[in-house]
Amino acid sequence: MNIPDNLKYTKDHEWIKVDGKIGTIGITDYAQGELGDIIYVDVTTVGNNVGAGDAFGTIEAVKTVSDMYAPVSGKITEFNSAVNDNPAVVNQDPYGAGWLVKMEISNATELDGLLSAEEYKKQVGA
Repeated sequence: MNIPDNLKYTKDHEWIKVDGKIGTIGITDYAQGELGDIIYVDVTTVGNNVGAGDAFGTIEAVKTVSDMYAPVSGKITEFNSAVNDNPAVVNQDPYGAGWLVKMEISNATELDGLLSAEEYKKQVGA
């Protein structure tokens, strides 16, 4: 299982990569494995402000639909259109081409409450 050290993680299996005030968000390798074949990603929050823990969209696999939650507060600024065209990219490359949204982070101190790679590995038993 791939759990990159340079990311922060939520207990709900989202990750965030921070570059200045911009956060790129996706689901973890563990999450995509648990979901199975992803067939649709729905994000209707572009342009909206969301709070930490708020749902910003849903991800649909063959057997289930799950909410996706914002790791921190901010404004959703972009949805990865490549995922819209080919949802399987989330299964194939969850930390690269399969990223889901970008957000303008409004409260960077919330990052301190997220899990490190080591903490996330313990949570998922990796």
